[in-house]
Amino acid sequence: MSKDRPHLIENQLLSALPTEEYKRLLPNLEFVSLNFKQIIYAPDEPLEYVYFPKSGIISLVNVTEDGRTVEAAMVGNEGMAGIPVFLGADKMPALAISQVVGDALRMKVDVFKREVTPSTSLYKLLLRYTQALLNQISQSVACNCLHPVEGRCCRWLLMCHDRVKSDQFMLTQELISQMLGVRRASVSEVAATLQKAGLIRYSRGKITICDRQGLESASCECYQVVKEEFDRLLGTP
Repeated sequence: MSKDRPHLIENQLLSALPTEEYKRLLPNLEFVSLNFKQIIYAPDEPLEYVYFPKSGIISLVNVTEDGRTVEAAMVGNEGMAGIPVFLGADKMPALAISQVVGDALRMKVDVFKREVTPSTSLYKLLLRYTQALLNQISQSVACNCLHPVEGRCCRWLLMCHDRVKSDQFMLTQELISQMLGVRRASVSEVAATLQKAGLIRYSRGKITICDRQGLESASCECYQVVKEEFDRLLGTP
């Protein structure tokens, strides 16, 4: 990392800021833990904070009237939860929950609006991040409609793996089924197939990625499409 960049900041947006800008924002950033299934944003409720995850994952989830769910996008250490604020809104119809435990830095919405202006580096980064996030959402729509559950599950596990930066993380089959909008039995079948093939190991809600390359081969093309767009727009590793 360049001497002109802040050190030891795990969120990629914040770590890309010039040191002077990061130091200006630092007093307004509060460290918080992200607990399992913690509600970050409730549907149609005022947004009070934006979140920059350092570890863990926040899911943006659509919930139907009959209680069914499907994930529209996930936010990890590559991004920010609270893009509606950046776009000028004060609430959103989707649910945002913490699906993998971790930590984040958060900033009050009124402070964010005051500090992140078109002249700042973070504003320019968020423009590109918003485009990458919109691509992730649109690709998820196509993936959920057109691809088999196994490919979708592999894509989703790979995206989690990228953001958690660990080969092992806690995920229940129930949560995966809720995020993919499929029956739990379907996820159980896929998990058994992937485990038998030596791609993952699953036990007591803990998933271990055993063969990353094999998982990529089993995934549909959506994982690579989303990753390449993030890399192109934000230069993520």
